[in-house]
Amino acid sequence: MEKKIGLFWLRDDFRFTRNNGLIEATTNHDQVVVFYLYKKDIYKDQEAQKWWLSRSLLNFKKQLIDLNINLEVIETNSFKIFFDTLIKKKDFTIYWNKVYEPDYLKFDEYLLNIFKDKKIHHKRFKGNSLNEIDEIKKGDGTPFKVFTPFWRAAEKYYIEKIPSRKKIIKKCKKKINYFKNCIEVEKIFPNKDWFKNFEKIWAPEEQIALKELQKFIKERIIDYSEGRNFPSIAGTSKLSPFIKFGQLHVETIWNECLKKKSKNIGISKFLAEIGWREFNHSLINHFPHMLKNNYSKKFDKFPWEKNSKFLKAWKKGLTGYPIVDAGMRELYSTGWMHNRVRMIVGSFLVKHLLIDWKDGEKYFRNCLLDYSPASNVAGWQWVAGSGADAAPYFRIFNPILQGEKFDKDGEYVKKWVPELKYLPKKFIHKPWEFNDGKFKLGIDYPNPIVKHEEARVKALNAFKKI
Repeated sequence: MEKKIGLFWLRDDFRFTRNNGLIEATTNHDQVVVFYLYKKDIYKDQEAQKWWLSRSLLNFKKQLIDLNINLEVIETNSFKIFFDTLIKKKDFTIYWNKVYEPDYLKFDEYLLNIFKDKKIHHKRFKGNSLNEIDEIKKGDGTPFKVFTPFWRAAEKYYIEKIPSRKKIIKKCKKKINYFKNCIEVEKIFPNKDWFKNFEKIWAPEEQIALKELQKFIKERIIDYSEGRNFPSIAGTSKLSPFIKFGQLHVETIWNECLKKKSKNIGISKFLAEIGWREFNHSLINHFPHMLKNNYSKKFDKFPWEKNSKFLKAWKKGLTGYPIVDAGMRELYSTGWMHNRVRMIVGSFLVKHLLIDWKDGEKYFRNCLLDYSPASNVAGWQWVAGSGADAAPYFRIFNPILQGEKFDKDGEYVKKWVPELKYLPKKFIHKPWEFNDGKFKLGIDYPNPIVKHEEARVKALNAFKKI
C-alpha cells in the first residue's frame, strides 16, 4: 500500500463497475479522496444536465461513504489553474479515466507532461468506450468516414481483444478530507423548477441503470429492431443519460447482451447503437472542426434563414404538426426524446423551416439529459445532410406521413398534445382537415406554420444553391 493519498478525478464515471481509475486508487491506497471539478461555464447552456449531475453527485457521495471515501466538489473556472495549485502539494498519486472529447484529451496530454516533469505519480485509464479512439482506422491509417465499415472493423477488433480481468473496488481504512473551499452539491441545482418532473421519471444512479439494462434485455430487446421506431410504446432502452454520465459502462452493456444465448437482430441493432456512439466519438476527434461548424464545407454556403418566430414555435411544440409538437413537448417535460422523433423534429427545423442545425443543436444541448457533444452534433449534422455518412439533403421527412406510419393510432401525439385527444384517428396527424364545428384550428391548436409541399420545394431549391 502506498503511503501517499490516492486522488481520483471523477468526470463522467459515476459507477463502481468497470471504473478502472477508482478501482486502482482503492487497490493501491488506504486513503482515497474522490474529487469533482465543477466548471460553471460548461453547464451554463446545459440546464437539464445540471439536474442529472447534482443528483448523480449526491447519490455517488452516499455510496462512497460506505467505502470510507469522501467525495469533494470544487468549483473552478479553469482546470489548468486548479492543477497548477494542486501540483505544489506532491503528497498524492492521481488517477483518472479518459473522456473522449478533443479538449479533454488535449488537456490530458498537458497533465501527463506536467506530472512527469514534477515526478508526480499518476495513471490514466480507458474511459467509457469499447475501443480507444486511435485503434480503429482504415487499412491506410486514415479514419473511417462511413459507419458500416467502421462498425465492422470496431466490432471485430473488440471481440478479438483479450478481455480485461474484472476487478472490484476496495473499502478504504479511514475517510479523510483533502481539499479546502469545497462547495455543496445543492449549489449546482438548476435555478428553474422545470426539472421537478424529472424527479418522478429518473433516478441517476448505477444500481438503477443496471436494473433498467436487465429489464430491457429480458423484456424488450428481442423486438428492439422494430419496436424502437414507435414512440408510443416502450421500445427503446432509455439508458442514454446513464451512459453519458458513466453510471453504465458500454462494456457492461455489451457483456450483458451477449449473455442472451441467441444473438437475434434486436441485439445486433441495439449493439449497433453503441457502434454509432463510438463512430461519433471517432469523428469529432479526427475532425474536431465539426463540433462548431459543418463537417462538409460546402454547407458553409447554405442559405439558412433567421426566423425567431418559427424557432420559438418549434421549441414550444406549437408548429401545427402534431408529431413534431409531441416530440418537442416530450423533450421539455422529460429531458429525453424518442430517437425516431429526434430525426423528425430535426428534419422539420432544418428542412421545413430552413433554420440552421446549430440552433437546434443548442436547444437540445440545454434540454437533453443525455446530451454529449459527439452524439448531438453528429446527429444534427446527419439530419441536416452536412455530416459524415449523412442522410442526403433531398430526403425530406414528411411529418404527416411519419406520424401516420410510426404513431398510427395517435397515442404518442395524444399523450403530449392533449388538445388533440378527441380528434378521430384519421385526422390526428392532419388536424387542419377536421371540421366538427367544435374544434377550432388556430384557437384550440395552431395552424401549421408552413405548408409541407411549399416548404419541400423551397428546401430543394435552397439545396441546389450549394
